[in-house]
Amino acid sequence: MDAIDRILLDAVQADGRRPLAALGAAVGLSASAVNERLRRLQADGVLAGVHGRVEPRRAGFDVCAFVEVLLAAPGDDAAFIAGCRAEPQVQECHHVTGDWSYLLKVRAHDTGDLERLVAGRIKTLPGVVRTRTTIALSSAKETAFLPCAAAAGGPC
Repeated sequence: MDAIDRILLDAVQADGRRPLAALGAAVGLSASAVNERLRRLQADGVLAGVHGRVEPRRAGFDVCAFVEVLLAAPGDDAAFIAGCRAEPQVQECHHVTGDWSYLLKVRAHDTGDLERLVAGRIKTLPGVVRTRTTIALSSAKETAFLPCAAAAGGPC
């Protein structure tokens, strides 16, 4: 991956609908050359796709919460992860160090919906022994953007 690939990654993250010609103009390449680079980045697994970002509160998901989950045994991981992947309101599932097994980021319409999600679905997943939920009152920053152009020689 070179500097042009990194610039393209930043540009696509900022605006996934930006035309290939505009991307090409920004990096000094033709639209077809940009298209080929983006295809290669996708084939290499660096670019996982281009997605629209829904503003959660405007879409009726007013509650953002983090759910810490303790599993009974390591053998429960695969079934638990499968359950999390199948639950659309679980946005993120992280295997973590410390006193808990997993940290989930979830979205809910309201506190009643959050209660149904945690008590009715998450706590019923295989191996769940205990959960602890923290509700975010506000979010000063949320992003999936990775600064690839600034990572020259780095991991991006």
